[in-house]
Amino acid sequence: MRGSSVALWLFLTLRAVLGRMEVRWCTISDPEQQKCSDMSKAFQQAGIQPSVLCVQGTSADHCVQLITAQEADAITLDGGAIYQAGKEHSLKPVVGEVYDQEIGTSYYAVAVVKRGSQVTINTLKGMKSCHTGINRTVGWNMPVGYLVESGRLSVMGCDVLRAVSDYFGGSCVPGAGETSYSESLCRLCRGDSTGEGVCDKSPLERYYDYSGAFRCLAEGAGDVAFVKHSTVLENTDGKTLPSWGQALLSQDFELLCRDGTRADVTEWRQCHLARVPAHAVVVRADTDGGLIFRLLNEGQAGQIDAVTLKGEDIYMAGKTYGLLPAAGEHYASEDRSNSYFVVAVVKRNSSYAFTLDELRGKRSCHPGFGSPAGWDIPVGALVQRGFIRPRDCDVLTAVSEFFSASCVPVNNPQNYPSSLCALCVGDEQGRNKCVGNSQERYYGYSGAFRCLVENAGDVAFVKHTTVFDNTNGHSSEPWAAELMSEDYELLCPNGARAEVTQFAACNLAQIPSHAVMVRPDTNIFTVYGLLDKAQDLFGDDHNKNGFKMFDSSSYHGQDLLFKDAAVRVVPVGEKTTYRSWLGPDYVVALEGMLSQQCSGTATAASRVSLLLLLLPLALTASLLQPCL
Repeated sequence: MRGSSVALWLFLTLRAVLGRMEVRWCTISDPEQQKCSDMSKAFQQAGIQPSVLCVQGTSADHCVQLITAQEADAITLDGGAIYQAGKEHSLKPVVGEVYDQEIGTSYYAVAVVKRGSQVTINTLKGMKSCHTGINRTVGWNMPVGYLVESGRLSVMGCDVLRAVSDYFGGSCVPGAGETSYSESLCRLCRGDSTGEGVCDKSPLERYYDYSGAFRCLAEGAGDVAFVKHSTVLENTDGKTLPSWGQALLSQDFELLCRDGTRADVTEWRQCHLARVPAHAVVVRADTDGGLIFRLLNEGQAGQIDAVTLKGEDIYMAGKTYGLLPAAGEHYASEDRSNSYFVVAVVKRNSSYAFTLDELRGKRSCHPGFGSPAGWDIPVGALVQRGFIRPRDCDVLTAVSEFFSASCVPVNNPQNYPSSLCALCVGDEQGRNKCVGNSQERYYGYSGAFRCLVENAGDVAFVKHTTVFDNTNGHSSEPWAAELMSEDYELLCPNGARAEVTQFAACNLAQIPSHAVMVRPDTNIFTVYGLLDKAQDLFGDDHNKNGFKMFDSSSYHGQDLLFKDAAVRVVPVGEKTTYRSWLGPDYVVALEGMLSQQCSGTATAASRVSLLLLLLPLALTASLLQPCL
């Protein structure tokens, strides 16, 4: 078929399928409209068809109405809106978002409070609440559904709005202004800078959406904000955030856990109200979803050459897709969070000098369940070396049977072996034993080392910097004030012991820095050359060229394209495969853990289909609307 004939055939096919040479994408705000416009231009320049036309609505509900009326074709919605759009307007999801290798096509609904407040999930009654919007998944359906399901919130006569307005001591629920309970549900709302749009389910209300609900909490209007797991980190610790967020620090906020405890905002995997299905693109039932998918798929993860990935993702990209490292990130010498060694620390004791091969029956101290240096790497290494042999992929039971007792703090202790909490001590009053936050004195890297120091455990799995951070006068904590680093040693994989200063040669694994990965047919020297030239111009935070390669604050985000902690990208040298970049010890430990992720475990759950992920939303909707 000649080129002109192919073009004509494609033209006629697309018109027959969609009825027009464009996809009308509905947006709900000025910034989203601008991004859609930029996407449209980029797709056009890349020759991607059909073209994208951006249609601006006033809200997600309005966009659904426009799509139903055939005045628009597609919009991205959250889980709750997907359910309503499907049930009431027969719209269908065609494309789902994937957030990262671990979370996949879902995210987490969390309840955020200020650190220092006395609020828990059990004391929410009478508190002031901040919500993303009426009928929004994370800000309304999930928290209200959870409160109903757990028996904390009683709904009489199917009147959910009345129940919520009676339960909280005032709220901001954008979109509730036209209900009979607006006095209570809109009490905390403020509108825009001129006072217009109070309680609107749109950006006119300053407390609308994820950032708005968090702002409601940050500014003291509310006591608790119901948002998604990334909201706090996206609106704190930044240099160029909106004026209301410039001074906010993530460490000043905590999460409310279902078991009544609280946790750091980084502990959302264990401390959340619900796991929520991803946002999805929805279209009318008569629209070809395959065409929308092909449009977006061509635009995105097939026309790219390079991507920056972290350790486990580097492994999967290399093993599964054959990608190769082309450049690596280099971090500041004082940065200790991005590339470090995992070590096993013991006391120097000639009368009790066991080795790494003799850990069975010993007492172990871990920073927390799921900690890379305190759990994943050491357990994975012991599994791969054959010392720990899980049955039916039950790693927890296997670890509990390998060590005589442990302290492995965790946020969700259900079905958790008791021996993994046996060494934990809780707070100064003996409460909150084994919880996965700082209320447990043996939580975190310093806490695990303290567990060893105070003779609770025989070995502590920590970062190589942990001993130095807590000895030789570097810590003001009373328990660490007199400690000397020379009183401790490292257990080496070869069965020897070493000084704590010899961590580079005696460790369980090195957590690798992030790497830029490319296809095998890509010239890695070309990629590095491009990045090297770019960092000469834009790598320094003080450069006068405008753009900053290693600073994401201008985009109201963190670690975009590269880690913000990076100072340069460096050539890979001889480490031209994913295995050589990651290092043999890291790969061994990682494969030890991955080998235990059998069907029925978290890995299988992360791959569950969109329809299955929507099931909890249907159940929640049933709880909220029991009389329909």
